[in-house]
Amino acid sequence: MTTVIEHIEGHYERRTMPYGQAYVWCPEYVVVECDCGETLIMTTSDSVCRCGTDHEALVRETAAFGRPSEEASHPWEQEYREWRERQDEYLRSEKHYQQELGAIDY
Repeated sequence: MTTVIEHIEGHYERRTMPYGQAYVWCPEYVVVECDCGETLIMTTSDSVCRCGTDHEALVRETAAFGRPSEEASHPWEQEYREWRERQDEYLRSEKHYQQELGAIDY
């Protein structure tokens, strides 16, 4: 009997590069143990074992069952919000500074 060992949903991974960070999409996959004893990493597009058994229905069923209701979140959204807050703080302090300069009598 074919057994599903692990199901990993599609997700982004952060990778550090010399010039900064990059986000790499890692597609969804299912780790399956075939009846022939082979352990395979399968996707919906690659679901045939070396012995010739096609596990497409099992992979699709597992992927559909484990799929979140929303798309995978983008990890850079939180970083963008934090950056945007810092920009807003800078702009507020700059506006306050301009008001103080305007109040100075020369």
